[in-house]
Amino acid sequence: MKLAANLTLLYGHLPVAERFAAARADGFDAVEILFPYDHPPEWYAQQLAQHALKLVLINTPLGAAPQAKGYAAQPDSVAAFQTGFEQAQAVCAACGCGAIHVMAGMRRGEFEYAAQRATLQDNLTWAQSRSPDLVLLLEALNRADSPGYFYHVPGAALEIVRALNTPRVRLQFDLYHAMRESLDLRAELAAALPWTHHVQVAGVPGRHEPDLSEPSLQQAFADLAAAGYAGYVGCEYRPRGLPSDGLGWRTVLIQRGWLQ
Repeated sequence: MKLAANLTLLYGHLPVAERFAAARADGFDAVEILFPYDHPPEWYAQQLAQHALKLVLINTPLGAAPQAKGYAAQPDSVAAFQTGFEQAQAVCAACGCGAIHVMAGMRRGEFEYAAQRATLQDNLTWAQSRSPDLVLLLEALNRADSPGYFYHVPGAALEIVRALNTPRVRLQFDLYHAMRESLDLRAELAAALPWTHHVQVAGVPGRHEPDLSEPSLQQAFADLAAAGYAGYVGCEYRPRGLPSDGLGWRTVLIQRGWLQ
């Protein structure tokens, strides 16, 4: 497995233009950016090239409405989803990024669940037709941090991934969100891993540095290594202090031979 620094959270204390250099200085060669839409795609591409960084993941836009959290599962927002996806696609094309987290948005009482799920699947099918080189990812968000999101456990997102049954729609498995839901992390990861393209991590409950003294988290990393997981693990957490001071957990992974 390989690590990717989440520039938005891990280096959120810095201006956007300074985050790239900081990640490189801390030894990262791959990064995630949640919403890289404040500058033209070419600006991000220049920053990445200047600091020899690879962009491995971005999200589709959240949307303008409060608490929108994306449009992909919203029957009344198909045009907004398509516009947002094209924005994300343009960033990926400029920056060489191969994966997009497609944000489903909220579960809404005015729509039947089946209608929202059908909209999500239709939008994913449309997006595939527009982006033959991209992997589209679905991620469950826990209810404490994101109440009302369309799915809050990995199994619900996995149902949709399996229904579409294409290598270009995969799961984004966030260890933090699963732990916040008090799930059996080892069982959930075992079920999801064959369909998982990207993993993310943070410590529970504060979303700070991962705590490898937590047995379930330590076991999750051991299981990823044992399974030969060769993808990225995104460091999507807010450091308690300077990011460089909180990377002891990375050192442990290196010492155990779990990182490539």
